[in-house]
Amino acid sequence: MSHFIDVILPVPLEKLFTYGITQAESEFLKPGMRVAVPFGKSKIYTGLVFAIHQQQPLAYEAKDIHQILDEAPIITQNQLAHWQWIANYYLCTLGDVLRAALPNSFLLESEAVITKNDDKVINESDLRDDEFLVYEALHHQSSLKLHDLVNILDKKNVLSVINSLLEKEAILLQEEVYEKYKPKLVRYVKLNSQYSAADKLQELLEELSRAPKQRDVIMTLFSISARTKKPVKVSDLIETSGASSSIVKTLIDKLILEEYYFQEDRINYSGDDNEASKTLNIYQEKALEEIKQSFDAFNITLLHGVTSSGKTEVYVKLIEEVIAQGKQVLYLLPEIALTTQLVSRLETYFGGNVSVYHSKYSSHERLELWNNVLHNQPKAQIVLGARSSIFLPFQNLGLVIVDEEHETSFKQFDPAPRYHARDAAIVLASLFKSKTLLGSATPSLETYYNVKQGKYGLVEISHRYNNVLMPDIELVDIKDKQKRKRMTGHFSDRLIEEMTATLKEGHQIILFQNRRGFSPIVECVTCGHSPQCPNCDVSLTYHQYKNELRCHYCGYYTVMLKNCMACGSVELDNKGFGTEQVEEEAQALFPEYKVARMDLDTTRGKFGFDKLITAFEQNEIDILVGTQMLTKGLDFRNVKLVGIMNADNMLNFPDFRAHERSFQLMMQVSGRAGRTDERGKVLIQTYNPHHKILQQVSTNNYVEMYAEQMDERHNFKYPPIYRLIKITLRHKDFNIVNIGAEWYATALKQVFKSNVLGPEFPPISRIRNQFHKNILIKIPQQQSLSKTKKAIVKINNSFLSIKEFRLVRVILNVDNY
Repeated sequence: MSHFIDVILPVPLEKLFTYGITQAESEFLKPGMRVAVPFGKSKIYTGLVFAIHQQQPLAYEAKDIHQILDEAPIITQNQLAHWQWIANYYLCTLGDVLRAALPNSFLLESEAVITKNDDKVINESDLRDDEFLVYEALHHQSSLKLHDLVNILDKKNVLSVINSLLEKEAILLQEEVYEKYKPKLVRYVKLNSQYSAADKLQELLEELSRAPKQRDVIMTLFSISARTKKPVKVSDLIETSGASSSIVKTLIDKLILEEYYFQEDRINYSGDDNEASKTLNIYQEKALEEIKQSFDAFNITLLHGVTSSGKTEVYVKLIEEVIAQGKQVLYLLPEIALTTQLVSRLETYFGGNVSVYHSKYSSHERLELWNNVLHNQPKAQIVLGARSSIFLPFQNLGLVIVDEEHETSFKQFDPAPRYHARDAAIVLASLFKSKTLLGSATPSLETYYNVKQGKYGLVEISHRYNNVLMPDIELVDIKDKQKRKRMTGHFSDRLIEEMTATLKEGHQIILFQNRRGFSPIVECVTCGHSPQCPNCDVSLTYHQYKNELRCHYCGYYTVMLKNCMACGSVELDNKGFGTEQVEEEAQALFPEYKVARMDLDTTRGKFGFDKLITAFEQNEIDILVGTQMLTKGLDFRNVKLVGIMNADNMLNFPDFRAHERSFQLMMQVSGRAGRTDERGKVLIQTYNPHHKILQQVSTNNYVEMYAEQMDERHNFKYPPIYRLIKITLRHKDFNIVNIGAEWYATALKQVFKSNVLGPEFPPISRIRNQFHKNILIKIPQQQSLSKTKKAIVKINNSFLSIKEFRLVRVILNVDNY
């Protein structure tokens, strides 16, 4: 009887591929293990076993697998179920999910580069014929790829040859076959055991009296081990003794010291003992009790607490209870910037039980955390992470917390799977039959709507911690100020007045402008021409600190122009303003104070956020200018004033959620002010102070905003009343996109009638030389979601089977908002 496995490959294919295995392999393999399999003519992929069965594929002959890569599954059954839900709901393939979920180190592809090992002398007579051919080829060529070996040996399975050459240490692999992960080894030293007797030690020290530096190293080694009662790291020994590494090497070569290695995790907790968590105030206590009661009736509860009401401390109490039961906790945050502050807070309470997972970590670090979670290690009981952490292999998940649940950063836009981490986390929790807590000061309309529909529980905290008053919000009419000549650059006289007073009192200021760079448009005064990106339909943004023009869509850049490209005039004017310009103006207005900027340009690199946030917390920075990174729930104790430089460009954005988003952004920015004892102040500069949303922000009236926005959503058929699926067609030829989009929309309209909008070009219709065209499908509540998706997939397959449209890239984005 033949045995087969279905394998998920890291390629976007609709179906799973079936491979043949032996009976012994079928008894050993389990779903969730990795196997190396041939695919296509010559490629080798790392795939994941999905199912083991005895049904032969009808359409093709099953190839054999190359080799099994794991002793035990690295993916749990719950994860596979979760992946299937993501693939079905977000209309992508299991291969897409596999690519997004697994750390890169798990996925070997056959692009490994082989080089000769020059450190080892190989006796060529020991090599088999095929090994000799490879070794000979490496004498003539510095490196070879796997497909070169396939040509040299004229056979497809070259992995056995590579492995035997690796065992003989004749070759080196840039990516070792099947294992990209290298454990981190730390070098330790100890005194050679022959000197453990007192007389031998005496002889050694006398002998070393002629080499005082070496003797100092030995004495330092004694003092460190006596003090710490632990093995001694080479790095510590060198640092404490002040000797160079060559002295330690000499002692090792003389066999006086012995070196040895320990494997160590790349991320370790190095703090002191844990503190007890804070005592809650009456409002927090009440909220905690209500959450527990709500969890009896609902699986999902929304904690709607005003900014600075101490939601984190409530989470901490819940986490304590879940950990006491030996379960794991997933704490989702929208931004990497936020994890910095929260990690230090949670580590104070939970010490080494907290692990962090996000994209700024290297693939080795992520792989170590993956294994810690898989084996339910104590150090991974609490996982704090950005959206990708929903893919971790939890064994016993007891609670999911989604903080700042309204944030758009929870939605993945490119590449597939285009999932929303909040929704996917709720499904993950339901697979473990555990509870989900959503927290926000400004919940998204969908979540609040679910509360009103009786699907979620609701708990509210309406008082700030320490009973501090909500910040005083003042709207400044800059149209009026400009008429009266009371503006200095982009600062109104009111803002300068408040800033001066705040700085004199020794408090800090946050200035918010949701656009990076210096100015978004550079325009010629003479002819009106402005430099455009050659690859996108968008003007180039001027970045002063590098003196260049940059495209924020494709990354194209060029040096700042001296004269107009169209008419040659030297009079170039900047229109609009970004964070760089605000920073420059603030520095000019307050030269004796330190001004810093926090946006994508200043926070590149793994510790970019940490440095800025720490400097601001320690009062090294007086004025912090930033984009929406600043709004994400950060907690600064000494900020008294927040200035929003221009509220209008958010409100006038062409999107059905522009008003809701603006309200959330402004409320969140305002929430950074006055978080300890004194009431904070917020100044919002706008050309239209009578705008409904701005009035609601100034009175902190979420309920009124919700009611008003829901009216509009009802009238115009938008979420949460209707569901949305956005279909984007991309191609470098304008006409093909146009004709394709018309064909697609016509096919959809035959099924969904008037609930199809478009096709329509977006505001920026060409990005990276690809033209985009969008079609929007609205799905009423009573319409079956699964049948709708089946119909869309069917139309999509018909579309892609037409020869002219085969190269058009179709992107299906479910819940695209």
